[in-house]
Amino acid sequence: MSRYLDMVDGPEHVKKLTVPQLQELAGEIRTELIEGLAKGGGHLGPNLGVVELSIALHKVFTTPKDKFVWDVSHQVYVHKILTGRKNRFRTIRQTDGLNGFALRTESEHDSFGAGHAGTALSAALGMAAARDKRGTDENVVCIFGDAALTNGISFEAMNNVSHTTKKFIGILNDNEWSIAKNVGAISGYLNRLITHPRYNKLAKDFENFVRRLPKGGVALQLAHRAEGGFKGAITSVGLQQTPQAVDTDGRGGYGSPVFFEEMGIRYLGPIDGHNLPLLISTLEFAKQCDHPIVIHVLTQKGKGYEAALKFPEKFHGLGPYNATTGETPASKPGTPPAYQDVMGQTMVKLCQGNQNIVGLTAAMPTGTGMKHLEKAMPDRYFDVGIAEEHAVIFAAGMATMGYRPVVAIYSTFLQRAYDCIHHDVCLQDLPVIFCMDRAGLSANDGPTHHGLFDISYLRCFPNVIAMAPANEDELADMMFTATKQNHPTFIRYPRGTAEGVPVKAEPQLLEVGKALVVQDFANNGKRKVALFGLGPMNAIARKAAAQLNADGYDVAVINPRFTKPIDAALHEKFGREAELIVTLEDHVLIGGYGSAVLELFSEQAMKTPVVRIGWPDQFIEHATTQDELRAKYGLSVENTVARVKSHFGETTSTTKLIGGA
Repeated sequence: MSRYLDMVDGPEHVKKLTVPQLQELAGEIRTELIEGLAKGGGHLGPNLGVVELSIALHKVFTTPKDKFVWDVSHQVYVHKILTGRKNRFRTIRQTDGLNGFALRTESEHDSFGAGHAGTALSAALGMAAARDKRGTDENVVCIFGDAALTNGISFEAMNNVSHTTKKFIGILNDNEWSIAKNVGAISGYLNRLITHPRYNKLAKDFENFVRRLPKGGVALQLAHRAEGGFKGAITSVGLQQTPQAVDTDGRGGYGSPVFFEEMGIRYLGPIDGHNLPLLISTLEFAKQCDHPIVIHVLTQKGKGYEAALKFPEKFHGLGPYNATTGETPASKPGTPPAYQDVMGQTMVKLCQGNQNIVGLTAAMPTGTGMKHLEKAMPDRYFDVGIAEEHAVIFAAGMATMGYRPVVAIYSTFLQRAYDCIHHDVCLQDLPVIFCMDRAGLSANDGPTHHGLFDISYLRCFPNVIAMAPANEDELADMMFTATKQNHPTFIRYPRGTAEGVPVKAEPQLLEVGKALVVQDFANNGKRKVALFGLGPMNAIARKAAAQLNADGYDVAVINPRFTKPIDAALHEKFGREAELIVTLEDHVLIGGYGSAVLELFSEQAMKTPVVRIGWPDQFIEHATTQDELRAKYGLSVENTVARVKSHFGETTSTTKLIGGA
């Protein structure tokens, strides 16, 4: 590592460097980001964009006393490097390495954990309120992106800021992107703000003002006066002048002022988020303010790396890449498609065959596969931004008008819209279809992104149809089947490549609530074990069955397909024939598919023992691969075989049983 980065082992060392030295440090950190993430991947683009901002924050403020709250927090890599984690940086998102997000248990400098958008303003305001209540003087700085402003929680927080505290510092990191290009009125509003003809002069005037800002009480009064004049000019930018607006709002024919001002929060900006001296001076000024303030900072996602600038969506978060060229390894010939692409391609087919089907996503067109529909049939595609609650109710509204909306949202993000699923979709029994990507593990991302709870949180709702495909062809069948139902329908499937099963040219209509017998009993007089492998766990069930068959068991394998309603008749049949039932699910055991089987057996007074294999009652950490975590927690072929043998008293001294119930 280069000279200045070698010197920085904590925030206190940042404060000792001069501005020119810090500017060199910024270049060294960019190099470390580009080279350090090349092997394992990560959120490169967002972190390249906040290098100067992160350095300025640590130059001006003092963590852990002062609190930084990062929205989403996928952009905290530089913060981690500057807060004593530099030597572990290249372990980020790897097994036993640094987490890819802010994590309170990892460092005292991470004051609030995150992973989802829209939480930072509320959390930071809560901290500020607690500070005021106990009479301490730490600063609370909230760093949130322009995309976070599409999330309703952010507005709920802003509505309370001026009524809750007089000292609150918000930094709006505006790079025009979330993962994909930002959409909606907020994005348009901010774009008008920074492209208004007055902006260039205002930005220059403000920069000169901040550079001249001296210290002391008299200077602070001048600063308030100067900042007030700047604010008066910039707040006229909100809407373009129209004849209808003249003399209607008292502002010389312009529309409403910056919405932060309307909420009692002073606004400064926009300023250049890569101008380190300007950032430092502006933050120093913000420290002196005795009123809530938001600083609008313009940054460039992927700054300093040509490949990331050229392909900002790709470099938001990616796997391994060539640090020199930015190229990612090509897929090996014969690699199955990703589930998300199968979903997107199937959406195009379904929309071509049914004019009432539309697709929705919440700022994740590529991650969910909806990019295929956007490209092929843009008039049938909606991206509502990071607003999962709105997406669900929006879809419910469309469903009342005869449409069949397909909502593609990651399982973990759909949790944010839980009440909307209940109140607006299920209660009204509307035919909204939910495609829940990342159901199961998102290994590198960790607990904020693991989709391990959806079976539990959906099973309790009436009217629900819930499915889990064992392969990509079955995913297409389930999507087609969902379009024929008049009830809320949910399809959960994992992240990553599918099973390599060819997708039929025309999808098949499945019987709702009907499981599939993959392998029946041979009735050869051996001990009978029935393995019910849900979704991607069916592949593990089949492999475990092959081993058990070879070891003298008579094994049946069933693909349950449906978690609600489950196939009661088939479960009962195998429950009466088998000596042992094993359920396997990529989901927590509490309230999951195995629990549904236990409930059914209890209601039918069936005594057949059930071994459940799934995730334990804890939040699962991140790791390099999902296979590592599955092996650790027992969602594996080896553990399945061992659990069966243990039940029949065949455990050896070397057999290690893991998890399950």
